[in-house]
Amino acid sequence: MTSVSPARRVAAIVALVATAAVATLVVVVLLRSLPWLATAIVCLGVAIGASAHAVTRTGARRAVAAVAAILALVTPPLLVAVHGRLLESLFLIALMAVAGAASRYALGRDIASLKSGPAPGVSVPPAARPVLLINPKSGGGKAERFHLVEQARRRGIEPVVLQPGDDLLQLAEQAVAHGADVIGMAGGDGSQALVASVAMAHDLGFVCIPAGTRNHLAMDLGLDRDNVPGALDAFGEALERRIDLGLVNDRIFVNNAAIGVYAKIVQSPAYRDRKVGTALDLLPQMLGPDAVPFDLRFTGPDGTEHDSAHLILVSNGRYELGLAEGFGSRRRIDAGSLGIVAARLQSAEDLAPLGRMHPSERLRRPRGWLEWTDTRFEVRSGGPVEIGIDGEALVLEPPIRFRIVPGALRVRIPKHAPGYSPAAAAPVPGRSTIIALLRTSAGRSVAIEP
Repeated sequence: MTSVSPARRVAAIVALVATAAVATLVVVVLLRSLPWLATAIVCLGVAIGASAHAVTRTGARRAVAAVAAILALVTPPLLVAVHGRLLESLFLIALMAVAGAASRYALGRDIASLKSGPAPGVSVPPAARPVLLINPKSGGGKAERFHLVEQARRRGIEPVVLQPGDDLLQLAEQAVAHGADVIGMAGGDGSQALVASVAMAHDLGFVCIPAGTRNHLAMDLGLDRDNVPGALDAFGEALERRIDLGLVNDRIFVNNAAIGVYAKIVQSPAYRDRKVGTALDLLPQMLGPDAVPFDLRFTGPDGTEHDSAHLILVSNGRYELGLAEGFGSRRRIDAGSLGIVAARLQSAEDLAPLGRMHPSERLRRPRGWLEWTDTRFEVRSGGPVEIGIDGEALVLEPPIRFRIVPGALRVRIPKHAPGYSPAAAAPVPGRSTIIALLRTSAGRSVAIEP
């Protein structure tokens, strides 16, 4: 059994003491400040409801709702300051921060520990014939800013830069035909999926270079997204593991495919240059009182037939949507299952529970929210379906069939990468973390489970 350093044992004790102090202080504050707490809860509810109303209305009604949301948000901190609870509140926040930081360090889930420790995977030798496909426009020109062409050549990697009009799939297939044994992609997640499909078809090693805008795949692989050139080290001696891929009809996706509200927004020509503004313009049409329901039919987890949904999200592995830490990332991409979310919002107020999140509690779902896992899923409709696949806007003919392809892709990551997604690396609030801290404080090591 691996020994635990004295520093980690002390951190575990500090985390336990700070957690107990937080619980005690919360009880004391509640007993002394019930009226103010009730006011704060009401204000928070008003703020969330007004915000939901604002995004689903236009004109003067949107402006009034937005002002109401702002006023409701600033009222609780003003009450705290006026009634002399400011120091108590600051002390409580400080204790929570200490407990969180100490827990991460004690359990080896801080960034420094993850980078210094072994990442998941098996060791593989350097690529014999490495090829990197580069989209120079992705991420606002990241490839040029980080000199990826020069960096690749310096490492003995053949760079292939996409030119206007090039077919990315064709270029990837040509690289394989010319002898590439490991292929990589420097670009957004849509491009990553296309090259990954070629690597899967030929059972080649694949390297993800986070040169896109969001780089969600890189995040969930545990890559350091700020160290773009460092990701090239995966072409050298690296760690390799198999991950799943999602399939929608005949197209591979590495992250997710979305139908409904999000798909409608990304279809807009203005979305690329004006994301928030485009969403605010379109949401009233889709969620407002005069909105026409989406024709999206599917079977729920209990066998119930549903005839509509505002949002259907099918992901390659289940997203963490219930905890603040690690929110929006996947604990695993090798569990052999799709994550499926379907939401039908009966009114703007149904958006409100999505904003009520506490780090130690599961997110309370709105009415009409379904979330489950499966290996297959189908969406039916009376006409063509708009869909966003890894952020790319497409239109597909129904039925839309999804399935998981377990262990489809051989992914290589650098040995210096953390190797864990935010959801996998974060301590899970609750009993399991308390037990892990108790074990650590007693000198017994606790492994990170993906």
